[in-house]
Amino acid sequence: MPNSKRKEIAKPVPVSIEKASPAPLSPLLAKSKNKVNTISKYFKGNKTTTNHSKPTKSYAQASRQTASTSDMLKIKESFPALNAKQIDRVNNIVKGNPNPKPRIQMTTKGPSRKQVIVSMSNNNTISFTKNSALHVAHINRLLRNAKSDNAVDFIRSDPIGLVIITNKVTNQSDLQIISQYIKRSEDINELQVEEPRLPQSKSYLKIISIPFFPNGKTQDCLNASDVENILKQNQIFDDIKLASRPRVIKVFPKLDMSIVWINIWDHQSSNKAKCLINQCFNVGRYIATIRGANMNPEVPQCKNCWKWGHTTFSCRIQSSKCVKCNGPHRSENH
Repeated sequence: MPNSKRKEIAKPVPVSIEKASPAPLSPLLAKSKNKVNTISKYFKGNKTTTNHSKPTKSYAQASRQTASTSDMLKIKESFPALNAKQIDRVNNIVKGNPNPKPRIQMTTKGPSRKQVIVSMSNNNTISFTKNSALHVAHINRLLRNAKSDNAVDFIRSDPIGLVIITNKVTNQSDLQIISQYIKRSEDINELQVEEPRLPQSKSYLKIISIPFFPNGKTQDCLNASDVENILKQNQIFDDIKLASRPRVIKVFPKLDMSIVWINIWDHQSSNKAKCLINQCFNVGRYIATIRGANMNPEVPQCKNCWKWGHTTFSCRIQSSKCVKCNGPHRSENH
């Protein structure tokens, strides 16, 4: 056989293949909180979520709150005269968990203080309110000249006189400006105009540890006039005005001590009453203490129509009545 030539097989030549660089990815948009919550609820398992606002208490913490028998027995041995309620109260005080004291409501809710009340006669009120818009402009110009931030919104009539509505609570300097303008007005009789004032509320207080017989005699008991003289002699009552006469009540028939109830003019925030509470002052050889009392507005009497059951500000009768003759005029003009 003829010699067959072997075919030369070409050796493979290694070829380097360069990988193409991937295309740049577009940035992922941040999902809103609502979408995240909507998606995440489908991936929640059966695991119960724990409430982080109320952590579980350990056994030691729970056991501290309950009263142990040994503590009760120690208190009973130390104070054998205490009953069960008193022992429980002492135990709470020792552990730092005293019962919260009830909050006392001692101040009534009066009208808004963003107004000024000017008491005057009915004729002055009618003549002044005819040009109320002009008076508002003049008062605001005077307040701006005094560099005051206060401004008058409008003026309206009231059974007791004028009510000037402002955008802020009026201070003493602004009250003087308003008072001088009203008294200098041509439409007003200055003799029938009182000083402007802000609406006030009443706070109810009581004074304890005052002797019912201050002079030591059993015949001369403490009365309202004696209490007023005692309050005038103490410096803590210098800026305090009584809303009514004090009331003196004897504590017990066999004791010579009394409780004095006083009503003072105050703000809705009870600033004056809070300054007086827990203050002490001397009454002879005794030390009296001021405490807060629950408000007792009683039955109001209107100073316009002189009927019981509503205040002067809520009276619906336009004309005033005289308390002496029941005529169609104010009592000051009788």
